[in-house]
Amino acid sequence: MQGGSDARTSGLDASGLRIGIVRARFNESVTTALESACRATLLEMGAADQDIITVTVPGALEVPLALQGLAETARFDALVALGCIIRGETYHFELVANESGAGVTRVGLDHHIPVANAILTVENQLQAQARQHDKGRDAAVVAVEMARLLERLSALHQDGAAIDQSGNPQA
Repeated sequence: MQGGSDARTSGLDASGLRIGIVRARFNESVTTALESACRATLLEMGAADQDIITVTVPGALEVPLALQGLAETARFDALVALGCIIRGETYHFELVANESGAGVTRVGLDHHIPVANAILTVENQLQAQARQHDKGRDAAVVAVEMARLLERLSALHQDGAAIDQSGNPQA
């Protein structure tokens, strides 16, 4: 999501979409800010508050399992992963970052559901704070954009319709 602070919400319509958010509590001040920015952006794009569900888990390693649980309900159009991993003095940072990232990706692919990954991997608290608003916002934009894209692709699959260069079905 690099360059995501330029992400535009105009033209994106989240109305009617059901979005599941999984937020890690570790580094809670950052993850709460990520969630606030994500939720505000979803509402700005027309999502209904009751269609945005947030669950919390202890840390980034637990995020994929909660995402999987939400995906298995088949009630969501997109999911969002929120967390913050700050580098320490041991290899643990790489382990948590790699495993949580792989797990988040696997949930999306296994369940054919968009998952916006906004688990920050940073060197220190200042970097996390500098990114928390923009990355929360970016996650909302990615979730909505990908949910709408998959809707269009699903329509293509069902109808056998042709698509234009923007990925929109043609009549």
